[in-house]
Amino acid sequence: MLLSAKKSYGAPTDFGFCLKPNKTGGTKEMKLLCAETEESKICWLTAIRLYKNGKQIYQNYLRPQQKCDASIQNLAATRSISENSLVAMDFSGHKSRVIENPTEALSIALQEGLLWRRKSSGRINLHGINTSSQNSAMNLAVHMSQPWFHHKISRDEAQKLIHQQGLVNGVFLLRDSQSAPKSFVLSMCHGQKIKHFQISPIEDGGELYYTLDEGHTRFTDLTQLVEFHQLNKGILPCTLKHYCTRVTV
Repeated sequence: MLLSAKKSYGAPTDFGFCLKPNKTGGTKEMKLLCAETEESKICWLTAIRLYKNGKQIYQNYLRPQQKCDASIQNLAATRSISENSLVAMDFSGHKSRVIENPTEALSIALQEGLLWRRKSSGRINLHGINTSSQNSAMNLAVHMSQPWFHHKISRDEAQKLIHQQGLVNGVFLLRDSQSAPKSFVLSMCHGQKIKHFQISPIEDGGELYYTLDEGHTRFTDLTQLVEFHQLNKGILPCTLKHYCTRVTV
């Protein structure tokens, strides 16, 4: 992701990102690209990640499903296993369903991939010690560096900042909650009104998650939560479209 692409690199828009083909290569091998909108940039980044890791994500998603749900395994046995017959499925509810919306399929695959990557990133270190606290600290550092996170600003300051940016649907920012320790708040604009949504931490099986809907939908970090709601509105009145930057006077 590139910040201030227009100013720093002369890009047509500020929605820039870069590709580095060779891990051992220098900055000369980086390819700078530019999208027309924030939403199209997110779609491009999601597609690139799925192109690189999509097959592995799908295989890792199937393994626990085959082990813990015999009824789904029996249903899968009646279907063709050829690649031409594979479809995206949602098993989160009481009944499984086919995901026909390509955008929804992409976002769910991304969510599953991030969850698998977080779980396999080393919860148990070489000495057999649980490192969930280290992962929590790493997650904190990740969202602290995001341009949409504004740390300890107040509710009034958040509203003032969004007013300065313009009352456009989907303008948003995240901040620390002043009323609930270890919680966060998503402040966003919709219908020319500013609304605030509590992001609560929950712990399950020794793992820390964040949720907007009392645990029905869970995310391993705030970055995953934001990326998901940039493609799906969920319980929000609209998708997150434009992150709110600080205004210098």
